[in-house]
Amino acid sequence: MQHLINDIDEADFDVTRGGQVEIIGWLYQYYNTEPKEVAISQPKSHKFRNNEIASATQIFTPDWIVKYMVQNSLGKLWIRHIVAKNGSLSEKQLAEQFQWQYYMEDGPQPKEAIVEITSTENSLEDLNIQDIKFIDPAMGSGHILVYAFDVLMDIYVSEGFSKREATELIITNNLSGLDIDMRAFQLSYFSVMMKARQYNRRILSVNHSINVFSIPDTSDLAIESFNVLFEQLTEKTVAILKELLAIFVHGSEFGSLLKVGQYNFEMILSELDGLNEHQLSFELIPLIEKSKEIIKAAKLLAQPYHVVITNPPYMGSSRMSPALAKFAKEVYPNSKSDLFSMFMERWGSATLSGGYSCMVTMQSWMFLSSFEKMRKNILTKYTISNLMHMENNVMGIAFGTAVTILRNTLLPDFSGTYHQIKTTDVTKGIPAVVPITGNRFNRTNQANFKKIPGSPIAYWVSNQLLHDFLVGIPLKNISPAQRGLTTGNNNLFIHDWWEVLFNHVDVSRSWRKNQTSKKKWFPYNKGGKNHKWFGNRELIVNYYNSGQEIAEFGKINKNSFGFQGKDYYFHSGITWSALTSASNTFRYSPQGSIFDSNKGPMLFSNDDSTIFSLLGFLNSKVTTLITKVLNPTLSLQNGDMDKLPIKKEIFDQNIEHVVRINVLLAQSDWNEYENSWDFKVHPLLLHIADDNLSIWYYSVVLTNLGAKNVPIFRLWGVK
Repeated sequence: MQHLINDIDEADFDVTRGGQVEIIGWLYQYYNTEPKEVAISQPKSHKFRNNEIASATQIFTPDWIVKYMVQNSLGKLWIRHIVAKNGSLSEKQLAEQFQWQYYMEDGPQPKEAIVEITSTENSLEDLNIQDIKFIDPAMGSGHILVYAFDVLMDIYVSEGFSKREATELIITNNLSGLDIDMRAFQLSYFSVMMKARQYNRRILSVNHSINVFSIPDTSDLAIESFNVLFEQLTEKTVAILKELLAIFVHGSEFGSLLKVGQYNFEMILSELDGLNEHQLSFELIPLIEKSKEIIKAAKLLAQPYHVVITNPPYMGSSRMSPALAKFAKEVYPNSKSDLFSMFMERWGSATLSGGYSCMVTMQSWMFLSSFEKMRKNILTKYTISNLMHMENNVMGIAFGTAVTILRNTLLPDFSGTYHQIKTTDVTKGIPAVVPITGNRFNRTNQANFKKIPGSPIAYWVSNQLLHDFLVGIPLKNISPAQRGLTTGNNNLFIHDWWEVLFNHVDVSRSWRKNQTSKKKWFPYNKGGKNHKWFGNRELIVNYYNSGQEIAEFGKINKNSFGFQGKDYYFHSGITWSALTSASNTFRYSPQGSIFDSNKGPMLFSNDDSTIFSLLGFLNSKVTTLITKVLNPTLSLQNGDMDKLPIKKEIFDQNIEHVVRINVLLAQSDWNEYENSWDFKVHPLLLHIADDNLSIWYYSVVLTNLGAKNVPIFRLWGVK
């Protein structure tokens, strides 16, 4: 405990500053640190199951992000109700009355959208606060539930309820939560009850059962063990219980992703409660309790909601167990790539028509091709109300995230609100208001995203660029990106050129694939440092006898190897570093090189003029802008390159001429240093007179370099 006190900042215990729920959340994260480290330290081949999923994926949501999420979904639902009911005050004025500082009002809408909104929100006029159903299906320590409690209390009080009465209604009617982690359930239950006690000091003395549960698991139960209970129940109830027992076989692994049909749960609970009127055996009691536990969780999973808010688990398909992976493919084929995307699909459809689902997730769903079907489904069925796009580390994690608020209705002409939070915006505290001046901010119709290949959620794109996507020719129609060689063991088959005898390396630019080479090693493109136009020609690959040793080694050791793009080996073209934290840089690769399947892909053309013209375009600021639209992550994939819109204006002789000069200058610069196999002499030595050169050589080079065991031949370019 002393270690814990020393590790946590004293300010985190300041209730007036952060709130008790944040303390509970940070404690949960602290106690989860060790099991999380154990889980994520497993080999990449290890598949997470049950408690490991909770440990590996638990991320605490900062307080200001929770407020943003709740205010712009639950808060917006109620404000839209007030506007639909009387319309005398604007959204902004109503939010100010509630003191919801992160609330973002809808932007100005075209006439067509106003008609659509009015039609959708007619039913909101009759909405009662007691009827609102809210759930966090991955509740963790209950942070979102507790702040939702506060917002619901604001609404109840504004409707004339006393805080004591409102407290009982909130925990009875409005608030629900689920999680696969028993500790998370316990903390959430505690957090919600403490929040309830804040408003009603007598709440703990009343026997209240709140709608917060840990999802049960029946994998360790045999259906036959329930026979003694089934004998006491009606045939209809037994049939339903058997179905539910089968659904929850993987309850602790599939969690809130499970789908449950509509049953008469109250009838089943009533029948189970009726058994208590008789003398019960010790054998029956645990079966009844387990059945009730399953039914209560199933009821929450089956029920539709006005508002769903959560920070779902983030875990890619490569970490899923065979059972979970199969479940994902069968039930969530459009979003199977990650748990968070499956949550978006599952719970977006669980909201009532016109309701709101709000999740903070990885930004990858907005751009990557693996989520393209899911994106298109969202753009076809739902309306993006708000989207807050956050840079790396805004949430304290090393990747970009996004708060996406979807409305379960399609408003074709609606302009959603989009904005960005940069890392620098939170380094000295939290945003006082949103949006932040100077960041990307736009109100746009989501139909615009469909104009871009792959439909990325590129909300900041200008109308001119949208037009270019429509009229430009996709790069794949001119020079499709190609994948190359996969060795199966890079440490064995790929080296720096100076690591082998140079006379075993074939750097002849006239070499062709249909000619025989007796050499073992060949130039290899595999990304590398940030060089434009020319460079990064340091690596060589063992491609003796057309990759004979690679194939033999791969077959013996069952390694993954392949010779994709073999027809393009040794051709001149354009290569780039697929993985980079900076802007991508493109380089000319002369004849004679092989290229990598992932880190050093290439573009080819039978016409050198086309290659040099494309290279000029690719190294322009325009391409940097476009690639950040297609995929703003660290990895620029072949599929992203294929979508680049190419305009005929780039194929110009003047452009080609300038690019050729740039390539020659970059090549000359590359060859001035000894990591080039065309290196002759260091440029500094060119300015030393011949009569002084030998003196300098003996007095400096042999003394300094020789003492450090640096090969002198490399300085002089000797091969």
